Amino acid sequence: MKRRVVVTGIGALTPIGLTVEGLWEGLHARRSAVTTVSRFDPSPFRSHLAAEVRDFTVLDHLEQKRARRLDRYGQFAVVAARMALADAAVRLEAEDRDRVGTMMGTALGGVGYAEEQLGNYLTGGLRAVDATLALAVFGGAASCNIAIELGAHGPNSTNAMSCASGTIAIGEGFRQVRDGYADVMVCGGAEAPLAPLCFGAFALIRAMSTRNDDPTRASRPFDRDRDGFVMGEGAAILVLEERDRAIARGARIYAEMLGFGMTNDAHHMTAPRPDGLQAARAMRLALADGGVTADEIDYVNAHGSATPLNDPTESLAIRQVFGERTAKLPVSGTKGYHGHALGASGAFEAAVCALALDRGWVPPTVNLEVPDAACDLQHVPPEGRALTAQRVISNSFGFGGINAALVMGKG
Repeated sequence: MKRRVVVTGIGALTPIGLTVEGLWEGLHARRSAVTTVSRFDPSPFRSHLAAEVRDFTVLDHLEQKRARRLDRYGQFAVVAARMALADAAVRLEAEDRDRVGTMMGTALGGVGYAEEQLGNYLTGGLRAVDATLALAVFGGAASCNIAIELGAHGPNSTNAMSCASGTIAIGEGFRQVRDGYADVMVCGGAEAPLAPLCFGAFALIRAMSTRNDDPTRASRPFDRDRDGFVMGEGAAILVLEERDRAIARGARIYAEMLGFGMTNDAHHMTAPRPDGLQAARAMRLALADGGVTADEIDYVNAHGSATPLNDPTESLAIRQVFGERTAKLPVSGTKGYHGHALGASGAFEAAVCALALDRGWVPPTVNLEVPDAACDLQHVPPEGRALTAQRVISNSFGFGGINAALVMGKG
């Protein structure tokens, strides 16, 4: 018998807020965190924009020796996990650590740090390279460092399925609890890609916005004048628990995880399949997995990357799944707020959905001024919308044609 799974904790390090309450306040502020890149000189590139996590001081969260052993990617992951456990009020000393696990997602892992260390190597040789590099560069550093931090011996994995990886990590963590392999899963996404070569690689394929003279209006999901995504960074982590034990310990429940679906376009490394069929199938699989019909969904949190190809294709897929209801079904994407943090984005958005279910309000699509005719959806108005949603779906799509969707319900 499949077990019910609930969200009892959220840890957030995002460009619009550094805690769960900071994230919620950032959504209500209804403004973009995008600025000109400050981490390095972006002038050699077509795009000069990013959504940076500012005011993050790792020593406020970790002791110095521990912090020095982690790159920014690892720091984001460990700190967000600690925040999530504290928010959930999980007492690890009272847990069977064999049944506590972690699943994470990232597109690039520690590559940004590796880029920095390569520079050290080229100027100073091997002696100039930080000895932690070999342990920081691989994607699995996120889930493994979290496991070490928590003493968690349960299921552990970090996937690298591009911009859908955070969503996939939460979906796989959900399955571990639902199917009885774990009682508590700490899962989400982390990304720290803001380094010149990583950034430049995306600029090279013309995927990012060049609205350099107007940063806060650069990320424009579903807008007629969108011209690409804006790179972001950060981490978001959810604590998932078996529902009965969460209730028994008096936990606050944000939302219930209901279903997860994943497909692949098998079409192109960067362009989505034009007919949207596999994106739509991922949504349908998530609905079927949760025993939810399309008519029962009250809100769609869209991937909404603000790229010319993704937004109309996602709109087409949404119309395929929801049919005539699409005209009345509220849809928004939050990347106009926090940019596109690659593998962490789906985790940001899952956290937003959990908060929306708990607090009865869904955010708008920041910077959506003139909707593209090919994106004819029921867009949430600029002030957001009070909505007592019972069930929502969150979409994530990534390079390589990966499609993933989560269905969540009111806790």
